[in-house]
Amino acid sequence: MNIETGISNTVIEAIKALYGQEVPSKMVQLQKTRSEFEGNLTLVVFPFLKMSRKKPEDTAQEIGDYLVAHDSSVAGFNVVKGFLNLTIAPSAWIALLNSIHADEHFGEKKAEDDSPLVMIEYSSPNTNKPLHLGHVRNNLLGWSLAQIMAANGNKVVKTNIVNDRGIHICKSMLAWQKWGNGETPETSGKKGDHLIGDYYVAFDKHYREEVKALQQQFLAEGLDEETAEKRAKEEAPLIKEAHEMLVKWEQGDPEVRGLWEMMNSWVYAGFDETYRALGVSFDKIYYESETYLEGKAKVEEGLTRGLFFRKEDNSVWADLTDEGLDQKLLLRSDGTSVYMTQDIGTADMRFKDYPIDKMIYVVGNEQNYHFQVLSILLDRLGFKWGKELVHFSYGMVELPNGKMKSREGTVVDADDLIATMIADARQMSEDKVNKLEGISEEEKNEIARIVGMGALKYFILKVDARKNMLFNPEESIDFNGNTGPFIQYTHARIRSILRKAEASGIAVPATLEGNLPVNAKETDLIQKLNEYGAAVEQAGKDYSPSGIANYCYELTKQFNQFYHDFSILNADTEEEKKVRLVLAANVAKVIRNGMRLLGIEVPERM
Repeated sequence: MNIETGISNTVIEAIKALYGQEVPSKMVQLQKTRSEFEGNLTLVVFPFLKMSRKKPEDTAQEIGDYLVAHDSSVAGFNVVKGFLNLTIAPSAWIALLNSIHADEHFGEKKAEDDSPLVMIEYSSPNTNKPLHLGHVRNNLLGWSLAQIMAANGNKVVKTNIVNDRGIHICKSMLAWQKWGNGETPETSGKKGDHLIGDYYVAFDKHYREEVKALQQQFLAEGLDEETAEKRAKEEAPLIKEAHEMLVKWEQGDPEVRGLWEMMNSWVYAGFDETYRALGVSFDKIYYESETYLEGKAKVEEGLTRGLFFRKEDNSVWADLTDEGLDQKLLLRSDGTSVYMTQDIGTADMRFKDYPIDKMIYVVGNEQNYHFQVLSILLDRLGFKWGKELVHFSYGMVELPNGKMKSREGTVVDADDLIATMIADARQMSEDKVNKLEGISEEEKNEIARIVGMGALKYFILKVDARKNMLFNPEESIDFNGNTGPFIQYTHARIRSILRKAEASGIAVPATLEGNLPVNAKETDLIQKLNEYGAAVEQAGKDYSPSGIANYCYELTKQFNQFYHDFSILNADTEEEKKVRLVLAANVAKVIRNGMRLLGIEVPERM
């Protein structure tokens, strides 16, 4: 039992003993004492005035006297109007530190057999181009959210839905057929996703040339500019060929399907390499080429049950006007599916595969309306989590102009960004030559990878996901301020202290015994460590990786202030040294665990 819970229980006893009233635990409001007052925890007395029928000061005095007499963790108190400021006994702080020290995953919960199953969908790439900066934010948010939900005692399944069908992949396939000369990732030395992306760009380039030429022809024939452009886009030979290829794909043409499978396999190999570099993975991957047929079947079922309706042109719609929305197309007049149909099919397949209690979609905020509609449709179709599905909506992420050149000139390539971050981290470590003396080249590269990726991940995750953000690589890799490297460096510094202690024959005690001294900075640090569980719980409720990032930063900052004022290995007494070693070891542990929830590694040295 932690200090707050114990005192809260004693307050409930006090109200019963003093005023003969039973009170619920939620009425007991304990908070950290404000820095300008003496004390560690403050009890708000105002809720009890109706029971005591006394002044706030007198009520606080009576409850304070009871706590000192009946709770050994309360060493003393002072009253400021309706606030009872409690000073916690050193023995209680040591007991709390021991309980934190004894639990390798303090503040986190383990999933039980009957724990809810949460499924989280993230990444959702198209197979016609490499992952970009937007995907980086998506993957990092999805992975972190999965760790946070697991740390709150949920069973978690991480899923990806790959958009592997449609006109976009046909464009790349057609371009490869026309201009590829049999090029492969092996012969070109390119990652498969970059190779396919290059052919998608090539298609677009040739298509725009065709459109421009046709547009000039139609203008010469007397068409107005808007009509000429629209007709040119529809009648360009390349786009017609791409649509013909799509029809063949839909019909299962062996040659088209064979080409599609080969080129997609190149893309998946490329994606996997990027996912490994980002440190993310999935428990199950779904493919839209498989889910869209399920979706069509589910829509037909809804039509039979009277949930949807068919128009004269044979298209199928959902009427959402009673929900304050419009009518939503589910199947086109030619029977082909739309994205909503595919999402219904994917949901159906997932529900058959797993007993889902909560479904979280990590998708950009431009899809807010889509998920509002999907939630209603899934609920109507009988999915138990449909109404409560969570759209984890996030904002755009951009780089300052001129910071990095992108491959296509429009988006920032994920692989380029990762390589740049690691190279920048390596350069910074080279500038601190004395810090990394005596270690191998391999270890230097590994530290650069950990620091570079830590800088990237932390800078993106520390921002409220709902907000648009500007990712600045130079700011992110700074060793000062609210950055990943600052937190990583503090962890490495603590590990260095513990290694020095071990080399001097001083072991970190397994438990602290006796009446040991603790000063105000130490109690503040123990109190901050104790807040980790609440931070994890709140991050789970709010779906907020930024809450964990900011907790890790606050803990790191507080430790550094403490370490600035007090020596650990040169403490005045052996008792102080023991307390501070245990305290430092647990700060490192909680930093390591908190950063793990963000998908960030922490090095042993930097």
